[in-house]
Amino acid sequence: MTRVAAIDCGTNSIRLLVAEIDEGAAGSGGRLRELTRQMEIVRLGAGVDRTGELAPEALARTFAALRDYSDEITRLGATRVRMVATSATRDARNRAELVDGVRAILGVDPEVISGGEEAALSFTGAIGDLDGVATPILLADIGGGSTELVLGGAEGVRESISVNVGCVRMAERHLHSDPPAPEQIAAIVADVNAAFDLAERTVPITTAATLVGVAGTVTTVAALAADLPTYDPDRIHLMVTSAADVAAVTASLLEMTHAQRAVLPVMHPGRVDVIAAGALVLRTLMERAGTPSVIASERDILDGIALSLGGVVESGAR
Repeated sequence: MTRVAAIDCGTNSIRLLVAEIDEGAAGSGGRLRELTRQMEIVRLGAGVDRTGELAPEALARTFAALRDYSDEITRLGATRVRMVATSATRDARNRAELVDGVRAILGVDPEVISGGEEAALSFTGAIGDLDGVATPILLADIGGGSTELVLGGAEGVRESISVNVGCVRMAERHLHSDPPAPEQIAAIVADVNAAFDLAERTVPITTAATLVGVAGTVTTVAALAADLPTYDPDRIHLMVTSAADVAAVTASLLEMTHAQRAVLPVMHPGRVDVIAAGALVLRTLMERAGTPSVIASERDILDGIALSLGGVVESGAR
C-alpha cells in the first residue's frame, strides 16, 4: 500500500484527498482507501474572466489553505503528492506566482493541466463505482471556470473536450441583479449553448446512454432535489436525479435572492452566488443530450489524481 495525497486547485475550490492505494491500481479504476477528503472555497479564479490574472487576495486565500493541507499531508504520512491546477490557472497570465507559492509550501510544482488531461482524470476517478450502468457514459465535470465533457466506457475515454462555461465564469459575466433578471439568465443559456455547439463537434453527447455529473454544482443540485436536511456525501453519491427535477431546482434557484439561497441547508457558503449559474449549465446540458436523468458522483478528479500516483511517481510528485 502506498499513501498518496492529491490536490485539485480549481476556479472556485481547492480540495485535498489523502488515501492509500495498491501499487498495481494506477490507471485501472482500482479503489482507494480514503483517509481524509477536504475542501476550501478560495475562489482562486475570482475576476480572471475579466482581468486575465489571479488576484493577490485570491492567491493569499489559496496559499493559506495549502499550508493547512501541507500539515495534514505530513501528519498522515503521504509519500507521494500531486497537485493539479485547472481552468483559472490555465487562463491566467500571472500563473507563475501560483507555481512559486505552491513550490514553497508543498515542495512540488503544481501541474497546470490541459482540459483534456482534466477530463481524463475526472473520468478515471468517477467510473470506479459505476458498475452496471449502460454505456457509453457521458461524464460532465461542471467546474468554476470550465466544463469538461467526456464520453467513454470500461475501456476508458473515447472523446473529451473542455469548454469555458463554469459556474463562477458565468455568474461573474452575467448575473448582476438579485435575483437574476430574465435577460441575464438568457445570456448564460446563450453562452452555454454556443459552448456546447463547439463541444458536439468533438463529443457526440446525444449518443450517451448514461449521464454522470461530478463536482459541487451537480452534487448540490442533487441534494436540493432530494430535499436533504444536510449535505451528506454518502447519500448523494450515485444519487439519480431526473431531468424534470433538475429543471425544477434550477428554476427555484433562479427565483431566489442571495439571502434565500444562503439559508438552504445543503448550500455551502462558497456556492451561494454561483450555484444558479452552474445549475443552468447542467440543465442546458441535459436538454441538449436528451438524457432523462443524471447520476451524481462524489468521486471525481481528486480520485483520478490519487490513482495516477499508484505504482509510478508522476511528474511533479514528491
